[in-house]
Amino acid sequence: MRSLLSRSLVLSAALGLGGCATPSQNAPAPQAEAPKPQAEPQQAQAPAEPPAPATVPAVPLKQPAPMQVVVQANPVSPIVSFRLVFHSGSVDDPQGKEGLTALTADLLSEGGTQSLSSAQLLQALFPMAAELDASTDKEFTVFSGRVHKDFLPRFLDIFTDVMLKPRLSPQEFERLRARALSGVRNGLRSENDELLGKVALDALLYEGHPYAHFVGGTEKGLESLTLDDVKAHAARIFTQDRLVIGLAGPVDDALQKTVVSRLSALPATGAPRVELPPVPATGGRALVVQKPTLSTAVSMGYVTPLRRGDPDFFPVAFALSYLGEHRQSSGVLFNELREKRGLNYGDYAYAEHFIEQPGTTYNRTNVARTQQDLTLWIRPVVPGNGMFATRGTVHFFDRLVKQGIPQDKFELSRGFLLGYTRLWEQTDQRRLGYAIDSLFYGTPGFLEQYRAALAKMTPESVQTALRRQLRPEALNFAFVAQDAQELAKLLEEQPPTPISYASPKAPALLDEDKAISAWPLPIRPEAIQVVPAQSFMEK
Repeated sequence: MRSLLSRSLVLSAALGLGGCATPSQNAPAPQAEAPKPQAEPQQAQAPAEPPAPATVPAVPLKQPAPMQVVVQANPVSPIVSFRLVFHSGSVDDPQGKEGLTALTADLLSEGGTQSLSSAQLLQALFPMAAELDASTDKEFTVFSGRVHKDFLPRFLDIFTDVMLKPRLSPQEFERLRARALSGVRNGLRSENDELLGKVALDALLYEGHPYAHFVGGTEKGLESLTLDDVKAHAARIFTQDRLVIGLAGPVDDALQKTVVSRLSALPATGAPRVELPPVPATGGRALVVQKPTLSTAVSMGYVTPLRRGDPDFFPVAFALSYLGEHRQSSGVLFNELREKRGLNYGDYAYAEHFIEQPGTTYNRTNVARTQQDLTLWIRPVVPGNGMFATRGTVHFFDRLVKQGIPQDKFELSRGFLLGYTRLWEQTDQRRLGYAIDSLFYGTPGFLEQYRAALAKMTPESVQTALRRQLRPEALNFAFVAQDAQELAKLLEEQPPTPISYASPKAPALLDEDKAISAWPLPIRPEAIQVVPAQSFMEK
C-alpha cells in the first residue's frame, strides 16, 4: 500500500499517434441446422449479451465535400449567421507543441486583421452589435459570427479577413499565449475543479492518444510555441478540404457565392489527417489529482464504440437523460444524491462527450468525435462524502442497467425529451451546428430522428439496448481532492463509507444507504494513480 501511495504519476500530454484501426475480419455466420422431424418445441432463450470490446477502434467520421455549404434559410429573420467548421482540432497539435491549434484559432479571431488592429476590430464590431468567436475541441475548430443584415457587407469583409488576412502581430501572439498559459496554470489547475476532473478523466481514458492532452495545451507545449509555428499551422489545418461553411438567416444565392468565392483563397489542402489509434477498453482505473481544495470533484466513464448513427444511440441517450440530464432536476442522480441526501449541487450522465455551450444548459455543437466516451459527473462534494457519492452514482447506474426504467417514469422522461430537444435547436447557430454535425456522423435530420425514435421506444426495447451498451464494470474514475493519499487508500481498501444526516430520514432511504456505503467500486488497487495538480498537463 505504501509503495502505491508514494508514487505520484505525472501524466504526459505527448501525442501518441498510432495506426488506424483495422476492421475486424468477420467469419461467415454458420448456417442454422434444419429442424429435426418430430422435435419437441423449445422455449426461446434471450440472446446472449455481446462480449465487452477489448478496444474501441477509430472508425473515421464521414468527410463532406471541400467547402460544402449548409444553409438554414430563415427569410423573416434580420440576423445573418455564419459558421465555418474545420475538421481540425487539438489532435493536430504537433508533439511538444500542445495547444497550438487553440492558440492559432484565438490569434486569428481576436488578433486583428491586416487593416484592423485587435482594438480596432472590437471597435468595428461593437456598433454593429456583431459577434465573432472561435472555439476548438479535439477534432473540430469553429469560427462563428452573426450580424444584422443592415451591416452585412462590412461584417462580411471583417469575418473573411480574419481567416484570409490576419494581422498575426508578435504583440498579440505574446498576449494570447500568456493568456493560454494562465489558463493552464491558474484556470485549469487552480480555479475549476470540475473542469480539472473532466480533463483528468480524458487523460486517463485516452492515455497515449491524441485526445489525451488538454485542448488549451500543456505548459511546456505553450512555452515552446512561436509566431512562425502559428503561421505555418494555420496554413496546414485551416484548408478548403477540411471546411464546411454554414449560413443561416436571410441567405440568398449571391451571399453563398460571395462567401465561397472569398474562402477559395484558403489553401486547397494541407497536412494529412491524423490517424487515430484504437483505444483500449480498460476499466477499473482511478486517477486522483491532489490540490488544495475544500471539496472533492468526481468524473467517471469509459470509451465506447457507441456514437450517433448507431441504432442503440437513441435509447441509451434517452436512458442517460432519465438518469441525469445536464443541469435538470428530473434526473435520478439529481433527485437521489442532491434532493434526498443533500450531497451536492447536481449529478449528471452523458451518452457522448459533453461540453456546455456558454450561457445555456445545452451541449455545444460541432464537437463531434471519432471515439466517444460515456461519462457520469459528480459535482463537488464535501470530502467526507466523496466515496459515498461515487458509490451512489455507480449504484444507480448499475440499477438502471439491471432494472430498466419504470413505465410511469419512462412516459414522463419521454414527454420531457420530446419537448426539450426542440430547445436544442432554437437558434440559427444551433440549427447550423446540428446540420453540420449530421454531415460528419451521417445522421440527416438528427433531432427529428431522435423524436421519431422516442415515439417508438418501450421500456423493454430501451433496457435491451442498455444491456448491450452500458457496462458499470468498465468505469474509470478521476478525482480532484486535497486528501489524495487518504482517498487513494479508501479506493484500494474500500471499507464501508456511511454518511450521517442532520435531520431524520425515511427508513427505506437509510436501508438503501447501507447498501450504497458498501457498494464495490470497480477499481483495481494496482491501477490507482496520484498526481499533484501543479504538474498536471505540464508536458
